[in-house]
Amino acid sequence: MESNGEKIKTYVLISVFIGTLMSAVDTTIVLLALPTMTVDLKAPFLSTIWVILIYLLVLAAFTTQLGKIGDIYGRGRIYNIGFLIFILGSGMAGAAPNVTFLISSRVIQGFGAVLLQANSNAIIADYFTQGTRGRAFGITSMGWNIGGVLGIVLGGVITTFIGWRYIFYINVPIGIIGWLIAAKYIKDNKKISTKIDVPGVIILVSILSLISYGSVEIASVGVNTVNIILVLAGILLIAPFIAVEARSKNPLMQLKVFRIKKLSYSLMAATFQAIGFLAVLFILIMYLQGVRGFSPFYASLILVPGYLLSSVLAPRMGRLSDRIPPGILSGTGIAMMAVGIIIYLFLGVSSPIYIVIAGSLVTGFGGSMFWPSNTSAVMSNTPREFYGSISGLLRTLSNIGTLLSYVIAITVAAATVPRDVTFEVFLGIGRLNGGLSAKFITGLHSALIVSFIILVLGCIFSYITVLHGSNKTVEETA
Repeated sequence: MESNGEKIKTYVLISVFIGTLMSAVDTTIVLLALPTMTVDLKAPFLSTIWVILIYLLVLAAFTTQLGKIGDIYGRGRIYNIGFLIFILGSGMAGAAPNVTFLISSRVIQGFGAVLLQANSNAIIADYFTQGTRGRAFGITSMGWNIGGVLGIVLGGVITTFIGWRYIFYINVPIGIIGWLIAAKYIKDNKKISTKIDVPGVIILVSILSLISYGSVEIASVGVNTVNIILVLAGILLIAPFIAVEARSKNPLMQLKVFRIKKLSYSLMAATFQAIGFLAVLFILIMYLQGVRGFSPFYASLILVPGYLLSSVLAPRMGRLSDRIPPGILSGTGIAMMAVGIIIYLFLGVSSPIYIVIAGSLVTGFGGSMFWPSNTSAVMSNTPREFYGSISGLLRTLSNIGTLLSYVIAITVAAATVPRDVTFEVFLGIGRLNGGLSAKFITGLHSALIVSFIILVLGCIFSYITVLHGSNKTVEETA
């Protein structure tokens, strides 16, 4: 018979899974609905593309800060509020009368997603001990793992058979279920007596917003003076941010935490994995739609087997990471993702589709190894009082990776065919013919090679963590 403590853990896990899945799904569920939205709302395409991008920008810019709010005011309370804000934003987006209202609603939805994402890993770390934490992260990583592709599939199905507004409305009943469970079972952690580092927040938001917005504009309209200045301004603000944090009594980020080498290297591995792997997803969608002429819905279905494999194996791999150094498992996982890219490099204008499926299965297997073990490595080497801020930082790095993946895929592909054609291919409303297909393949191969190099860097950082002592956690050595 299940004890009351185990029952609580089960419901906590369910609620966190729902929250992570919903917020991950909504990064891509809009993708296949954009053409329909553009027509229905009578909006220019350059406006509707921001229905996707504004959500990603909010996630990238605010996740770290709102993770610390969970440390201060209680993760249970902040997580519950996140559900309510996400539900509100979803309902507003579904009822949007015009594209401006829809984009504004996505901002609200994004803030709700930030509260969910920033506190999810910390909540798992609160309720699960080191011996069971890997398995729990394995289950929640299913939400992150299948969320992006599931969003594409659901977006295609719902838009095709029901209507685009229901890609947002569907979040309302699911979100209410997650909120009810969270309100009952997820309680506040021991709160930290500190204050928000307002100067640090302002500078960090500025850094992430400038770099993210500038990068997105480079992908959308090309390189120009304004976009370069935006990105450089964001990079130049990093030095003042470090100086402010070093002198602050209540820093947004405790820089001393990054002296824990296993933590720092695990975070670097997560960053490179997110940038490299998600770019591959965008590249494959463009190949299947633009070169092979598949519908967006059918193109997304071809990628499903690998993600299903990953979701099935993730809990098992998470349990394995409780018994062996997580760095070994996460490093091997990224290495397998890199092998998957090598398989994709054999794709040509008329290659057999089984090459895509084979590559998807290999990368899916690698993902099932990486996500839970890397998250376990990060949280196990984080002091308990910083669970929220480091959990938020991990999500921030992943969200920045999503944005940069979009930038890599669009920018490299647009170097071989006109940019407006690239966007039509990306959305599945245009197909390449003749010589353009061959040129586009060259561009996609270049983007795949860039992703391969990025993943190899992530693999190196994962393996390096194994060289820094035993797998003792911060909790065990404190």
